[in-house]
Amino acid sequence: MDVLASFMSTCLDYCYVFTQIIGYPSYGIAIIMLTVIIKLILSPLTAKQIRSMEGMQLLQPKIKELQKKYKGNQKKLQEEMSKLYKEMGVNPFSGCLPILIQMPFLVSIFYALRSYPYDPAYQSFLWLSSLGEPDGTYILPVLSALSTFLIQKQMTGAQSDVEGPQAMQQKIMKVAMPLFIGWISLTFPSGLVIYWIISNIFQGGQQMLMSYLKKEN
Repeated sequence: MDVLASFMSTCLDYCYVFTQIIGYPSYGIAIIMLTVIIKLILSPLTAKQIRSMEGMQLLQPKIKELQKKYKGNQKKLQEEMSKLYKEMGVNPFSGCLPILIQMPFLVSIFYALRSYPYDPAYQSFLWLSSLGEPDGTYILPVLSALSTFLIQKQMTGAQSDVEGPQAMQQKIMKVAMPLFIGWISLTFPSGLVIYWIISNIFQGGQQMLMSYLKKEN
């Protein structure tokens, strides 16, 4: 993780140098640039995750039928569901891998931004006095919670027909996760919270674009 954090810090250095070259030195813009670059690199994985979720959503009606048909016979239900996944070419676990791959990037950039040596002359950004300190105005924590809520709603919106314990878990997570993200953002460096918000915006835009292209085709 130290190696990854050092690599992220170096990448941020280069992004900052680029802002200097264009005549507007800004660590805030450098963080946004780095976030977009990371999300572009990971976009194929994100797309795979989104397609996997869409595939699972399409299978929900058939899964419900199997659950009703083989209620009380868990072994037979698992066999039939495995057949269904194979026939439809859907892997229920394929959406987990992209998330696991992206986690080291989030953790490493957390360590990189937590102790990044900002130049005091340019560590401010917009209303923020320092990107290395938490946002005392609470604007970023609110935006981080709101963007997390919206991206979760976007990703699970088509699963409104889910019932039972799974539906209850979704409802709890839709509220609990954004609140948790907003709460920890109160103590995180502003630069890291900006990374989180831009990541959510990028992913939301990518999902909207994929949905639009799918409808066009």
